[in-house]
Amino acid sequence: MKFSIQSLYTWYRNVLRNPKYRWWVILGTLVYLVSPIDILPDFIPVVGQIDDVFLLTLLVGEVSGLVIEGWKARKGEVGTEASNTSEGSTSTASTVDVDAVSVK
Repeated sequence: MKFSIQSLYTWYRNVLRNPKYRWWVILGTLVYLVSPIDILPDFIPVVGQIDDVFLLTLLVGEVSGLVIEGWKARKGEVGTEASNTSEGSTSTASTVDVDAVSVK
């Protein structure tokens, strides 16, 4: 079995995106970060913090991506509900931004 950082990252990302295991992965990551047991011991200067920084960066990046995706999905649902409720009105549900220019 071949080990690579990319395969570890892909596995972590896929498990984190699975709603069934998401909270367990987040909790496990946080426990690992505060635990004195590490892959690279923290008492070694700089090198000891590399695995913690890597894991924390991965966690923050993936969780923020999930939050943004959820926010966009919720925003899209609100937009569809707004267009469904304004069926009788003549205005459209979308907004158009226009720059005003004076004509001489």
